[in-house]
Amino acid sequence: DFLCISLVNGFTQLRYNLGDRTVILEALQKVHTNGNTWHLLNAGRAGNEGYLDLDGINVTQKASPGMNALDTHSDFFVGGVSSLNLVNPMATEKEPTGFTGCIREIVINNRELNLTVTDPKDGANIGDCDGTDCGYTVCKNNGTCQVENSGFSCSCPREWTGTTCEQSIHCSQNMCGSHALCIPQPSSFSYSCACALGWTGKYCDNKIKFYIAKFVGNSYIKYTDPFYGKRDLQYSRLSLNFTTSQTEGLIAWMGKSEDEDNDFLAIGVANGTLKVVINLGERISVPLMHSKYFTCSDGKWHFITVVQNQTCIKVYLDEELILFEDIDPQRKYTALNYGGICYFGGFEIGRKVNIVTTGLFQKEFIGKIKDVVLFQDSKKIQLMTAEGYNIHDGNSGN
Repeated sequence: DFLCISLVNGFTQLRYNLGDRTVILEALQKVHTNGNTWHLLNAGRAGNEGYLDLDGINVTQKASPGMNALDTHSDFFVGGVSSLNLVNPMATEKEPTGFTGCIREIVINNRELNLTVTDPKDGANIGDCDGTDCGYTVCKNNGTCQVENSGFSCSCPREWTGTTCEQSIHCSQNMCGSHALCIPQPSSFSYSCACALGWTGKYCDNKIKFYIAKFVGNSYIKYTDPFYGKRDLQYSRLSLNFTTSQTEGLIAWMGKSEDEDNDFLAIGVANGTLKVVINLGERISVPLMHSKYFTCSDGKWHFITVVQNQTCIKVYLDEELILFEDIDPQRKYTALNYGGICYFGGFEIGRKVNIVTTGLFQKEFIGKIKDVVLFQDSKKIQLMTAEGYNIHDGNSGN
């Protein structure tokens, strides 16, 4: 499989192959090669339907039956490759040659790549294209950059301050402690402190320990599984106790959640009932359960276990088997490649649950979680040792 963007006879071209055939899209207008015109290119695919947009003029390829997942395990190359052996012969129209010109602001699946000296994995023969200290987006948050004898300076919009307009004016005099993030609240001309795991209080200066994690709606825990490399991913298992009075919320997401093609196993509450979703590949993520019988928003403790045996899924609620389903009798994908990452209650600050889960779950979790066990491990996960924010001690009042 591959996806490749290239210049061919002055025209931008997108080529991709998801395993069955090569799709080719070409822009309608030529690229200016005068060396001082910037072009905006948007290209990609949704399933096997492709699109190529150059400076607002769009070309699309309608979807047809066939493969719809891009399975690649190579590095991501920009402007050239380290060896032509890495390029599929179908990826370019002619013998591939390196790009000569300037490239900036590369965004892959909504994540911008930092085109700096230190961030890329490797590279060769790359120079600075801007030629000034202002460079590209030195000033954050729509600040304006001016080149000066001593380097540069940023002129910041009203709401921002700092050398590169990186700090909200509402956080410039904040009292959040060293174990906190300052979250600006522009509507009230103030701020709040988001406390790192193990800290609480208005300014996050009170140290706490907990065995039951209390989530308040802007909370999350991100746990990295130290045994991921030794797991048999065809036989996954996740169990935990939870309690909530809310009718919506993401309880657990076992997977990287970096882009739409990542495998995942998810547990949550939707419309007051239990909802389990699993995706072993190709974004086949049919919700497995949505029944009034499995009401969970009653403020009581519930014990849930989800077991994946290749494509067979079992769900136990309060020790009772409530679901047994084969999600793919063809056995096309049988492993849960979750990347060793488990989220509880939500995702990183600024990442909304409804957006990251593409609407599978609507809100962050409000409630309590305890006794989390992965696979057949003899010990529970020590949630205190993970990373996260705004987690309270749920041990009292249980």
